[in-house]
Amino acid sequence: QVQLVESGGGSVQSGGSLRLSCASSEGMYGRYSMAWFRQAPGKEREGVAWIDKRGTTSYRDSVKGRFTISQDNPKNTLYLQMDMLKPEDTAMYYCAADPWLLWAQRNSPYWGQGTQVTVSS
Repeated sequence: QVQLVESGGGSVQSGGSLRLSCASSEGMYGRYSMAWFRQAPGKEREGVAWIDKRGTTSYRDSVKGRFTISQDNPKNTLYLQMDMLKPEDTAMYYCAADPWLLWAQRNSPYWGQGTQVTVSS
């Protein structure tokens, strides 16, 4: 089964940028739909950005124009470029992979361990 490892989280001030990475043990393109989710303390896990098996992307309304999901297929790595960060973006960020669904969901089978993003005002 695919293994996912996130990195790149950290603490930044409002308006700053971070790039998250998710290294996959297997090739993703054409095999898995991928996504980034986040979970803040006391809140449900929510989807942030998705990329399907063909590379089509989709975003949560609150991050459109600020976040960009992409994948480097030779490196088997998924990225989330986060710009113009806001305090409300503070959360643990997870990548997910799904071999069956068009878009990865909260009940998708494969998850990384998460990387913390903290944005201060």
